[in-house]
Amino acid sequence: MLNEHDLSALFITLKLAGLSTLLLLIIGTPIAWWLARSQWRFKFLLEAIIALPLVLPPTVLGFYLLIALGPNGPVGGLSQWLGGQSLAFTFTGLVIGSVFYSMPFVIQPLQGAFSAIGKRPLEVAATLRAGPVDRFFTVAVPLAQSGFLTAAVLGFAHTIGEFGVVLMIGGNIPGETQVLSIAIYDHVESMEYTQAHWLSAGLLLLSFIMLLGVYGLNRRFSALVRN
Repeated sequence: MLNEHDLSALFITLKLAGLSTLLLLIIGTPIAWWLARSQWRFKFLLEAIIALPLVLPPTVLGFYLLIALGPNGPVGGLSQWLGGQSLAFTFTGLVIGSVFYSMPFVIQPLQGAFSAIGKRPLEVAATLRAGPVDRFFTVAVPLAQSGFLTAAVLGFAHTIGEFGVVLMIGGNIPGETQVLSIAIYDHVESMEYTQAHWLSAGLLLLSFIMLLGVYGLNRRFSALVRN
């Protein structure tokens, strides 16, 4: 069964995944919309930067984020100058790292969904005197709802499974920065395989259920569009 530290790691993991996913949707939606609509010839540079976490080792990204969030880094130093503290080895630092690491898993599905809409529905809405903001929320967002669902689930699931980045930025502080992936590693290192099985099986089941939901709802959305 789960002990007190495991339950704390579960709570921190779900809190981290939920908050990171919400921030990613807020930040990623306008970026994805711009990437889908822009004709700028060099937008591939931004796309490459966003996709970098897909190919970059997590420890590399985690190391540079640790430098940036530490007391001598630009972000951590600014935080201290404003009266706060260094963001390394804090929950806030975990959120910042998770947002960077999971960004392509949210922005890319949204960009694909916005691109699939095409220009025609937006042009029709414009002829009905709908403004840009109105066209976005009343036309683009409803038509891209499957993309939002996919982005939210992938961002949430990917954050839950993080290890290298969160370990580099947050360390392994029980009750503060210890997440489930690190708790599993601790149990295995201590030869506590039963506890590791409980946590691993729970994550496996949760990830499978979320993916089933994504594929099932996307299939339903596709059928509604065809009809």
